[in-house]
Formats: sequence, C-alpha cells, structure tokens
Amino acid sequence: MASDSEISPAVARKAPGKEQQAAGVGILLQIMMLVLSFVLGHVLRRKKVYIIPEASASLLIGLIVGILANISDTETSIRAWFNFHEEFFFLFLLPPIIFQSGFSLAPKPFFSNFGAIVTFAIFGTFIASIVTGILVYLGGLLFLMYRLPFVECLMFGALISATDPVTVLSIFQELGTDVNLYALVFGESVLNDAMAISLYRTMSLVKAHPSGQNLLMVVVRFLETFVGSMSAGFGVGFISALLFKYAGLDIDNLQNLESCLFVLFPYFSYMLAEGLGLSGIVSILFTGIVMKHYTYSNLSQSSQRFVSAFFELISSLAETFVFIYMGFDIAMEQHSWSHVGFIFFSIIFIGIARAANVFSCAYLVNLVRPAHRKIPRKHQKALWYSGLRGAMAFALALQSIHDLPEGHGQTIFTATTAIVVLTVLLIGGSTGTMLEALDVVGGDSHNDSPLASIGTITNFDDNNGYIAPPYNEESSSGNKIKMKLKEFHKSAASFSALDKNYLTPFFTSQNGDEDDEAEPFTSTRSGFHGHNPYSS
Repeated sequence: MASDSEISPAVARKAPGKEQQAAGVGILLQIMMLVLSFVLGHVLRRKKVYIIPEASASLLIGLIVGILANISDTETSIRAWFNFHEEFFFLFLLPPIIFQSGFSLAPKPFFSNFGAIVTFAIFGTFIASIVTGILVYLGGLLFLMYRLPFVECLMFGALISATDPVTVLSIFQELGTDVNLYALVFGESVLNDAMAISLYRTMSLVKAHPSGQNLLMVVVRFLETFVGSMSAGFGVGFISALLFKYAGLDIDNLQNLESCLFVLFPYFSYMLAEGLGLSGIVSILFTGIVMKHYTYSNLSQSSQRFVSAFFELISSLAETFVFIYMGFDIAMEQHSWSHVGFIFFSIIFIGIARAANVFSCAYLVNLVRPAHRKIPRKHQKALWYSGLRGAMAFALALQSIHDLPEGHGQTIFTATTAIVVLTVLLIGGSTGTMLEALDVVGGDSHNDSPLASIGTITNFDDNNGYIAPPYNEESSSGNKIKMKLKEFHKSAASFSALDKNYLTPFFTSQNGDEDDEAEPFTSTRSGFHGHNPYSS
C-alpha cells in the first residue's frame, strides 16, 4: 500500500506533462494545416486553377492528414486534441462566419433585389426542406434507403437545405458576372442560413414534444424562433449604433476601447438570443447587417479599418478550419457507412428539391416583374448549380447526433458530411466550367490581373441584366399583378426614403448621403477579400 502511495504521485506528475505535449502537437498540426491551406489556396487562385477550389483544397488537406494519422497509429492521440465538441463549433467558429456574412452585404444591390432574395431564401428554403423531407421519407417507405420517422426526415431536409456557395462566389469575383446574379446568390446564402436553422429548431421542438402539436403550433414556434431572433439582432444592432453615436468614443485615445466594444456586440447579440431560447445564429446575422449599415459609420476611420480586417480575418480562419475539420472527420471518426443508399438517394433528392426551390421561386418573381427585369433562364440554372452545402449544414448535422436517438443522428451526420464533401469536391471543381458554359461569367476585359477581371462585373448603375430602372407606369395598365408591383415599388421607395431621411440621421452621425459602395466588399464565402465587386 505504501508503495502504491509513493508511485501514484509520480504518475500524476508525469501525466500532465505528456498531456501538455500532446496538446502542443495537436495545436501545431492545426496551425500547419491552416498555413498550408492558405498558401495552397493563394497558389491555386494565382494560377487560376478552378478545378480545385480553395474550399476543396482545405477539405483535401484535412482528409489526407486524417488518413496518414490512421496509417501511423496515432489516431487516438491526434483525435484527442484535434477533435472538438459542437459547443466549440457553435460558440467560436460559426458566429464570426455568420456575422461576416451579414456585415459584408453591400446594401444597394442587396436591397434592390430584396424581394427576389427573400423569395428564394425564405419561401424557397421552405420548399426545398419540405420536398427533401418528403422524398427521404418516401424513399424509406419504398426501401430505397434507410427509413427515418417523418419528423426526422423534415429535420434532415431543413439542415441540408442550408447552402454555402463559396466556390461559385469565388469564381464570380475572379471572372466577373452580373451584379444582380451575384447579389441573388450571396443574399440567398446569407438569409438561407437563418431560415434553415429556424426550421431545424422548430422540427427539433416538434420531435421533443410530439404530443399536442398541430400545424398552427408548428407555425407559431417557427415564427417565435425566426422573428424573435431577428428582433434580438436588430435591437442589439440599433443599440450599438446609438451608443457609438453619442458616447464620443471616436477620439484618438479611445480608439482601442471603441474597437473592443464593437467586437463584443456581435457576441452579446448571439448570447442574448441563446439565453432567451432563440437562435443566436439568426440574431448575429441581422446584427451584422444593422451594425454595418448604421454602427460602422459612427466609428473613427482607424477603427473602421481595424474591425473590417478583424472580422474578415477570424471568419476566414474559422471557415478554413471548418473545411479542414470536415475532411479530417471523414478519416478519423466512426461513420454509418452501411447506409450508402441513404447518401446516394439523398443527393438525388437534394438536387430535385433545389430545382423545385429555384425554378418555382424564379417563376413567381418573374410573374410580377416587367420584361426587362425578369431573371434569365441561364441565371436560374446558375442559382440551381450554386446550391453547395457547407458549414451550416455540417454544424446542424453535428447537433443532430444529440437531438436524435437510436443512431439516427449519426446516420444523418454521416450523410451530411458525405454530401458536403461530394458537393464541394465534385460540383465545386466543375463550377468554373459549368458557369462558363452557361455564359454567366467573364466580360470584355482581357486583363490577366484578377483585380481587373473583377471589374467586368456589371456596374450597379447600368441597365444591363435585370436591375430595376425607374418603374414604367404604362406597362402596368390593365394588369392587376403589375399594379401590385407598382405598389411594391412605392413601398420600397418609401422605405428607402425612410431610411435616408429618418433612420440614418437618427442612428448615425451622417446625413444619409453615405456612399454604400465606397466600402470594400469582403466575404470569406467568396474566397476573395478586399475588393468591392459592385464597383466598376
């Protein structure tokens, strides 16, 4: 007994040292993979190698390292320090990615196409999730794939409907495209995340409390999650704007404090919504939109440069790490690969649901638009092809492991991971060829510089594409639908006037004549930073 008491402290003292060493090796491995991803992505972009997008390169690096770890019998120790819980994912990786999505929205193209973007992102995502859920459920009934309960099929449909067209946006910026198509793809992907997570949470509540749930209660729960989270985000954003307007922080010796406070507000919005039982992701997204439009202009110029660079930096690091981890996870974790049929038919059903989303919503949008504003068929096909899956789908699938019993969550997680990997590698790699075949990228410029090629994106003020020129009143005569369109134009104009004449002067120290296009457009989702594609 005495011998045991003498040995145990020595072992106890030795264990922390080895544990610290293993942690250091794990962190070093992560840093090396991040460095390699950024360098390889830069080389691929400089060489204009579109068959291997940056997201695909990051994913492949993680996959290769995971395979090597398995071969070298170091799987257990590496997994212990490389793997992370979903709390780390939702609290530290996802918030900066989502905030940057809202923060980088260019207001003029976004709000000019706001009706179409909302139609695709809200109504279209709802259609896609329902169609996917129903097809997966029917596939189970017909013994084509692993059978899941109907509510779980709807949960899978909701989480897999979250799109992340990182590769498409990157090619748009490299080769140039119509600014309205860019606004549609990017705007839809931003609001689509909010819709997908709200649908998923609603279905999770229905799954957890199946008794006494009817259609009305489901709708109420969804509105509670979506509208409540959006309101929390707007509220925090407007409060931050007033604080920075009246606190007088934009003086030389307080710029560090100013920047620190600005960085804290997004996380305050996220934690507030989570504490209220709402969606922090939805909340932080709308906080980003409001803070860019109002709070940002109340900062000093040096603080503006700092916060723009800071959020671009951490979101880029976070998204690159997510793709590395997805590749690493394929090789390191135990997956339900026995359900290959579930993965195969899910990919087919997702393509069908995406088509139902894009073409039905485009039909509705074109129904109320004059001829010169209709979304061309080739742009619709580009929208359909841009429905890649990414970080949000992966995050929700990670959460489903704990939300669903009996291994169903593991099956959904395996299928989602495989779908993300396949869409990023296969569809992402062929995106450049497909977009060129559809003739939606490229322009008159033949300059070899990537920055010059971005200049081929259609100028926002031109009448090319389907941007709205002044409304033609004569085209609405005798047509009730176009009369409604005219009312919509008036309401949109009224909101713009309200924002310029009242909201902007109230929440900012400027007079509302701020040039929205003066700020650099930055988005980690586009894979390109520091240039505004909306400027000529």
